[in-house]
Amino acid sequence: MFLTALVLYLLGLVLAFGVRTLVAWRRTGDTGFRRPDTTAFTASWWGSALFVGALVLGLAAPVAALVGPATSGTPGSVGAAGLVVMLLGLVLVLVSQAAMGTSWRIGVAEGERTDLVTHGVFALVRNPVFTGMGVLLLGQALAVPSALSVATVVVFAAAVQVQVRAIEEPYLLRTHGTAYLGYAARTGRFLPGIGRLAVHDTTTEEPR
Repeated sequence: MFLTALVLYLLGLVLAFGVRTLVAWRRTGDTGFRRPDTTAFTASWWGSALFVGALVLGLAAPVAALVGPATSGTPGSVGAAGLVVMLLGLVLVLVSQAAMGTSWRIGVAEGERTDLVTHGVFALVRNPVFTGMGVLLLGQALAVPSALSVATVVVFAAAVQVQVRAIEEPYLLRTHGTAYLGYAARTGRFLPGIGRLAVHDTTTEEPR
C-alpha cells in the first residue's frame, strides 16, 4: 500500500511537472516556468517556500512509512480508497493542465498576457490544478496515515491560499479586468460555487 502510494506520488511529480514542462517547451519553445520573487517574506516567497515544503513532505510521508517500524496502518479498504482518490486527483491535474494549452504556467510574470481559460474543468472551478493536487494529497493521507501526511495537506492548503489569493488573482484582475471579474463571480475558487467573488462594480470585489 505504502509503496503504491509512493509510486503514484512520484508519477504525479514526473507527469505534472517534468513531462508537462517538456511538452510546453517542445510546442512553444517556452518551459512555462516563471521565476518567483525571492525577496524574503514577501507573498511570493511564502507561496514558493510553502509549496516546496508541501512537495517535500508529500514525498517524505510514504518513504517514512516504508522505512519506519512495521505498522498495520488503516484497514485495507480505506487504504485502497485512498489510492483511488490519489489517482483521481492526478487525472484532474493532468486534464486541467491540458485544458490550459499554451496558457499553462508555473508562476506569473508581470506584464505577460495569456488567454483567460474558462472552458472545460475551468468552468467548474478557477484553480482545478490545485484542486487536483489537493485531492491527490488527501488520498495519500488515507493511504499513508501519518503526521507527515496530515502536515502535507495543511502546508499545501496554506501554500495555495497564498499563491492564489495574494499573487495569481491580483495578477489576473490586472491583466483581464472585467472579464476575470465576471468569470470569478460565477465560478468557485477551488470547489464549485465556493469562493466566488461578489462584484459590486468593475474595480472592487470581495470574497463570498
